[in-house]
Formats: sequence, structure tokens, C-alpha cells
Amino acid sequence: MDFPYVKSLHIIFVVTWFAGLFYMVRLFIYHTEAEKKEEPAKEILQTQYKLMQKRLWYIITWPSAILASIFAFWMLVQRPHYLQDAWMHVKLAFVLALYFYHGACHGIYKQLQNDIVKYSPLKLRIWNEIATIILFAIVFLVVLKNAINWIWGVVGIFLVSILLMMSVRLYKKIRAKKSWDKYEKELAKENEKNKE
Repeated sequence: MDFPYVKSLHIIFVVTWFAGLFYMVRLFIYHTEAEKKEEPAKEILQTQYKLMQKRLWYIITWPSAILASIFAFWMLVQRPHYLQDAWMHVKLAFVLALYFYHGACHGIYKQLQNDIVKYSPLKLRIWNEIATIILFAIVFLVVLKNAINWIWGVVGIFLVSILLMMSVRLYKKIRAKKSWDKYEKELAKENEKNKE
């Protein structure tokens, strides 16, 4: 197969691999949020999330990871001189980090399938940002083909991620305060009724 076809297939399966990872962690978040629901909603939601996770993990995410890797090796066989470039060494280090991330997600998947909830939704949201940082680093490395300039791209996404997480926390505090204020008003109305 010609190199452009192999490269195209590699890119397609990298995209579907990342899509699977991003959506999987979102399902983890929804699954852990369902832990706070009352029965029977909790059981219904968690059963549905388990099914969705299983399908996504074994029908899209794992096959995409395997096929992306196969086509990557095929590309390196066709263009072995890539392995002499410093940017490729850094890219392969990030790919290795992505495999570790994928493996850790598999561990979380297995825990949730066995009804073991170890992580809060906030920790999982932060966990989801790791894949984003890896994605930015790899794309900058491949496009710029420079082992140094990718750092600025990663620093930028890291700062944006921190700002997003701070915004999420602030939003949660504001929402909790509004909820508390609403509760106090309802309590005050109830007390007024009881006095009459």
C-alpha cells in the first residue's frame, strides 16, 4: 500500500482512538455522578453507562488504538529515516504516555464495571485533560517537526486547562451557593406558614 494511504489510515484511527478516550472518560464522569442518585435511578443509569462503556471500549477505542499502532509501524517501515529525527523521538515518548493513559483508563473501566467507584467527577474531569495535553503535544510535534516548539503549545493548553478547571470550580461554588440560598428562602417561607 502506498505511503499516503497508510498515513491517512493512521490519522483516521488516531482520531477515533482519541474520540473514544475522550468520550470514555465523560462516561466515567456520568457514571460516578450517578452514584449520588436515589434508587432506582442510580441502578438504571449505572447499568446503562456500563453498557455504553463496554461498547465504546471494545468496539471503537481498543480497535482504534491497535489499528493506529499497526499503521504507525507500517509508516516507519516505509520511512525509517523518521526515526533519526529528534521530534519523532519526543513524539514517540508522548505516544508511550498515551498507551499508559489508555491502560489507566482500562483500569478505571474495569473498576466501574465491578461497581467500584474510586474517583470523584472532578478528578475524572482533570484526568480527561491529560489526553488533551498529549493530543496537543503530538499534533504540534508532527506539524512543526520540531522537538522544542511543541513546548509552547503544550504550555498553552495546560494553562487553558487550568483556567477551565478553575472556572468549573467557581461555577460549582456559585451554583451551590444559589442552591443554599434557595433552600434558606424556602425554609423561611415554611417557618412563616407554621407561625400562622
